[in-house]
Amino acid sequence: MQIRPLTLIRLSRNLKLSQLLVFERVIETGSILHAAHDMGLTQPAVTKIIQELEAGVDGALFARSNRGVVPTELGLVLARRVKSLLAEFRYMTEELDRFRFGTAGRIVVGTMIAASAHLLPSTIARFKERAPNVTVTVQEGPTALLFPALATGEIDIVVGRLPEIELPISEAFPLTHQALFEDVLEVVVGSSNEVVRQSVTSLHELDRHPWILPTQDSPLRFSVERMFRNAGIALPRDLVESMSVLTNLGLLLTTNRVAVMPRVAATQFVRAGLLRTLSIPELGAFGTVGYSVRTNKELTPACEVFIECLREVAGRNEVG
Repeated sequence: MQIRPLTLIRLSRNLKLSQLLVFERVIETGSILHAAHDMGLTQPAVTKIIQELEAGVDGALFARSNRGVVPTELGLVLARRVKSLLAEFRYMTEELDRFRFGTAGRIVVGTMIAASAHLLPSTIARFKERAPNVTVTVQEGPTALLFPALATGEIDIVVGRLPEIELPISEAFPLTHQALFEDVLEVVVGSSNEVVRQSVTSLHELDRHPWILPTQDSPLRFSVERMFRNAGIALPRDLVESMSVLTNLGLLLTTNRVAVMPRVAATQFVRAGLLRTLSIPELGAFGTVGYSVRTNKELTPACEVFIECLREVAGRNEVG
């Protein structure tokens, strides 16, 4: 059978937005059954939609596996474009809502540990005072996941520690990075930790203690490893790797582990009486805290207001 080349006219006739929405859910869930549940459809209905979509692009989009379905190479190509396309539809819907009802819509904010404890909550509170009808969705994760989502338009802005220039991810996507302030590292323990004394003044004294460190794919791990290297000691043997603020806080409150946090994140928990900091002179700079947006995409009005609030919170020292 001869395969005809796809054209814009042919694709516009074959593809429907509802099909792309279903396709995106199957990609995200890896399951036709789960996608059907999320979309309020039956499993046969989702299967039929996928088959119609495959007929429209002249190729299989999924292959079955023991755990559900996995995208084919053609499916992965389509998935990348569909994510951007659906993001553009979201932007269009928000613009129409703003025209019809005034300030409305949604902003999706990606965040890392450096911003999630205080900087971001304070910014969101200020933003909601100005735009109460805008829904704020927060997605927490490492840079390696947030930046690709930002590049495709799934996320509107990422707030947290900016990547170091020497790291490949700093230039892997068409993103613009804006600095807000410089932060430093803090070594913290739970306020009820009876093993680590307040008088500890050196990393060497904590060499044999159990630690919590950032995951290896986090830019923060680069700074922490440099801190240990400059102190002339190896990384701890008893180690938990985690970027989850709640998990780390829970471990610090219930065990005698030691952790490293940026000051902007640690300060909030110290003020609440949950953690205490140690005076360690070997600590270096955490890095630059700021925000990242897409270089090739005009900011939505909601995102512009959010950035304005973010700068106000950072500029008035409300994060320290």
